Amino acid sequence: MSRASRRPIDPRAGRTPRAAVDSAPREHVILLHGIWMRGITLLPLARRLRQAGYTVETIDYASVFRGIQPAVARLRERMLAQDAAAVHLVGHSLGSLVALEATRGVRGLPKGGIVCIGPPLRGSAVARALTGFPGGRLLLGQSAEPLIDGVEAWKGSRPVGVIAGKLPFGLGITLGPLVAPHDGTVSVEETQLAGISDHRTVAASHTGLLFSSEVADLTVAFLRAGQFAPTPR
Repeated sequence: MSRASRRPIDPRAGRTPRAAVDSAPREHVILLHGIWMRGITLLPLARRLRQAGYTVETIDYASVFRGIQPAVARLRERMLAQDAAAVHLVGHSLGSLVALEATRGVRGLPKGGIVCIGPPLRGSAVARALTGFPGGRLLLGQSAEPLIDGVEAWKGSRPVGVIAGKLPFGLGITLGPLVAPHDGTVSVEETQLAGISDHRTVAASHTGLLFSSEVADLTVAFLRAGQFAPTPR
C-alpha cells in the first residue's frame, strides 16, 4: 500500500465550508398587512417563515390615509434592495393586492412567488356594503377603490398561491349577506382569480388566517415549490 493510500480520510472533505454556506444569499420574504392592521399582526407567520430558513421583513403602510400606491412603490424599492436568491411576497387581505400590483408588468425585480391570504381579489362585498353606511367610505379611506373593485386577472410570470378561509366569523356578517363559504369578511368566491397558480381553503376566519399553523405550512410549501402540497384524499 502506498503512503498516499494510507492517509486518513478527512470527514470534512467534499463539504461546503460553513462560512460559505452562511454567506450564501438566502431567500427573502416581505410580509404585507391588511386594512386597519399593523405589521405586528404578522409576527406569528414571520416566526414560522424564519424557522423555515427565510429572512423576513414586514412593511407597514397607511392603508386608510394613503392607500396602496405608496405601498406599491415602497415594496418595489425594498425588493430591489435585497441581496437574496429570491424575494417572495406574502400579503393578508389588502396586502395581497399591494403585492400583486407591485409586480404586475414590472421587469427587473428579483424572482420569487406570491402568497395571498384571504384576499378580496375580485372585490369585496363587505367593502361595498360599508360604503352604504354614513361615514363608511371614510373608514376605507384611500383603499376604498381597490377593495371595492378588486384586481385584474393575473398575467405575470410569478406563481401566485391563494389561501382562503371558510370559518364564518367576522365583520362581514353584520354588514350584509356574504356568499358562502366565507371567512366572515371575504368569501371564497372573491379570492378566486384567473391566472393564479393554486388555491386552498382552510378552516379559519379572516383574522384567524394570520395565526393558523396550517396557513403557515401552506405558505412555506408554496414558496418552496410554486404550488401547495396535494390535498390528501
